[in-house]
Amino acid sequence: MIEVEQLTKTYGKLKAVDHISLCAKPYEITVLLGPNGAGKSTTIKSITNLLKYEGTIRICGHANDSIEAKRSFGYIPETPMLYDLLTVKEHIDFISHAYNCKDNQQITEEYLNLFELKEKLKTPAKELSKGMKQKLSMLLALIIEPKALLVDEPMVGLDPYSIEATLHLLEKLKKQGVAILISTHIIDVINEIWDEAYIMNKGQIIKHVFKSECETETLKNLFFEVTGE
Repeated sequence: MIEVEQLTKTYGKLKAVDHISLCAKPYEITVLLGPNGAGKSTTIKSITNLLKYEGTIRICGHANDSIEAKRSFGYIPETPMLYDLLTVKEHIDFISHAYNCKDNQQITEEYLNLFELKEKLKTPAKELSKGMKQKLSMLLALIIEPKALLVDEPMVGLDPYSIEATLHLLEKLKKQGVAILISTHIIDVINEIWDEAYIMNKGQIIKHVFKSECETETLKNLFFEVTGE
């Protein structure tokens, strides 16, 4: 579970996020939406403990800056954060060692096949295409078998086949009990898989909605209605 309570972040006189609260629950895909400047990036950076902020953020019941939280938390950023000179295999070995994943060989093989990276094991990250870098970033977040997963623009750089595979993977993880929080601008892509959505604008949550309440309306249309975009 990812719990955010009364999160506030100020840059000088600008209040980028204003006392927002949200929760991504196990067995659900929760979506965070908002136009540019809404405060999504600030919220994401706060959840990942990359910013100082006011409020409370917990991952699986633990403060987000604790070791316990980091052990159960996977993060897939919009721009992959990789080491240019390390190969794909060296990235995997590094993360496996850092998270003490001694018995993750089988799941690593599964993700290598899924993301078509098995033939790239000896390739340095700097030589990978944009899509392959995104796939490696996803693999590294998933081989630790997180209980909570934060995904920022998961489809950037992926081809149509990989997008479809990623959607199926997210649904599979949801069924396994992973709490998934997705931030995206590409609303159509996640329209079939979301369960709960928070829509932000000007630093505040302006709409919290469940898919069960939107039988006759798409999430995209609802987004346009409440943001005026």
